[in-house]
Amino acid sequence: QVRLVESGGGLVQPGGALRLSCAASGSFFTINAMGWYRQAPGKERELVAAISFSGSTNYADSVKGRFTISRDNPKRTMYLQMNDLKPEDTAVYYCNADIGISLGLRNNYWGQGTQVTVSS
Repeated sequence: QVRLVESGGGLVQPGGALRLSCAASGSFFTINAMGWYRQAPGKERELVAAISFSGSTNYADSVKGRFTISRDNPKRTMYLQMNDLKPEDTAVYYCNADIGISLGLRNNYWGQGTQVTVSS
């Protein structure tokens, strides 16, 4: 069974930093694209940042220059370094991955989410 587990969320003051991790476990062939999404209360889930298997990245305009997405393929782990956090970054952050289960079979998975709260 494939699982994505996020960690690293918490409470931080405005201007502070956090580093989120997303670790994939289980039996699978490869991890293709991965991404971080977030959902604030009363709002729809939105893409924060995404990264391809080769390391190409893209970011939401609201986080460009502040957040950095990266991945360690041998460790099956993705990261999100969040700097200069703002109250509007407060949300539950979710990890998403497109995973190749075997040749020709791929599924999309979500983690359980980790809360990030930016407040003084």
